[in-house]
Amino acid sequence: MTMSPLGDAIASKLKAALNATVVEVEDDSASHAGHGASGAHVNVLVVADAFAGKAPLARHRMVYAALAEEMKGPIHALAIVAKTPAERA
Repeated sequence: MTMSPLGDAIASKLKAALNATVVEVEDDSASHAGHGASGAHVNVLVVADAFAGKAPLARHRMVYAALAEEMKGPIHALAIVAKTPAERA
């Protein structure tokens, strides 16, 4: 899969911050064209042992913390699926 520079940066940061075993990044910005929104609309799937025992809100906060700089800049909207390896199986 070929990713954009933003997708590459997102994947790298999530892998490093959460020791994620799987990171899938989808730029969904094109489907929001014409809505007046500026910035990227991104969907991420993150699979990491770091999520074990954490509630969904805590998992999302971990992802947002890893992407704090991107949330200030190019990312306008972020949809997150955060699972442990056992939940993905």
